[in-house]
Order: sequence, then C-alpha cells, then structure tokens
Amino acid sequence: MERLWSPWRSKYIESFSEKRDDSEKRCVFCEKLADNDDEKNLIIHRGGLSAIVMNIYPYNSGHLMIVPFSHKGSFEELTEDEGLDVMRQTRLAISLLRVSSNPDGFNFGANLGRVSGAGIAEHVHFHIVPRWSGDVNFMPVLADAKVISEGLDQTYKKLKEAFGSIKK
Repeated sequence: MERLWSPWRSKYIESFSEKRDDSEKRCVFCEKLADNDDEKNLIIHRGGLSAIVMNIYPYNSGHLMIVPFSHKGSFEELTEDEGLDVMRQTRLAISLLRVSSNPDGFNFGANLGRVSGAGIAEHVHFHIVPRWSGDVNFMPVLADAKVISEGLDQTYKKLKEAFGSIKK
C-alpha cells in the first residue's frame, strides 16, 4: 500500500488519547456539536436531535455524516425520536448534495463498532457518500490511493448555498 504523508491527521489522532479526566476520553463529535462555530466544525445544519456534518477525511467530495446530538455508542440506544430525526437529516443531506453537486447515486449507512470500520465507535453516526459514474478511477486500483477532487471549504460553501433552495 502506498503511504501518503498527511501530518494534519496527527492532531485528529491525538485528540482520541487526550482526556478530560482519568475516566472520560474526549469525543470529537460531542466537542464539535458543543462549539458554536459551525463553519469551523463543518456543520452544515443542526436539526432537532441530530446534525449534518462534513467528514474531514472524506471518501468522496461531499461525504457527509448525520450525527445525533446525544452521545450513544450503539444504534439500539437511539430513541425513536432520534432515529426519526436522523432520517429527516439524511433526506435533507441527500437533497443538498443533489442540488450542490448532482451525484449519480449515494452510499448510505453506518459502521457499528470498531471491527466494522467505525473510526469513532463510541458515538453512533451515519455516512452519506455521493457517487458519480466513473468516480472509481485508476488511483485506488493501481496506487491504493483515493483522490478527493474538491476542498472541504469549497464543498462547505456549495452545500450552504444549496440549503437556501431546499424545501424543508
């Protein structure tokens, strides 16, 4: 596998080992949601019980996450109202992506538990990855590397602009 140098990830990785006290590790989602700077934290929209948040390590441009406000580690812990709000935010996020970048399709789901690939297993969240015909080019196949074609700041602006044209 090719190794790509990305020193900015060290700050993200280190955030998991820092502690508030001896027993409680920090949760990057809880910290983002508690902060009032949505642009800095790449929060597109706050719903009633969950938020639409950009993934800072996207699989594709426009990779979004639906993050419940409550810190729960499993899908089963979500209340019915939280589950319903996750679906409402998912529908809104897909509409925003359709308007802002016109993808041909989407991957939607969750990695539940560390062994399933969850990078942040202690706070359940859901991924929406926009897909385009031909978005799997030669780089992942030959170089085992993924090319993200648009910067986070540019994608954030497109999504926020699209928000005004969506019927909620």
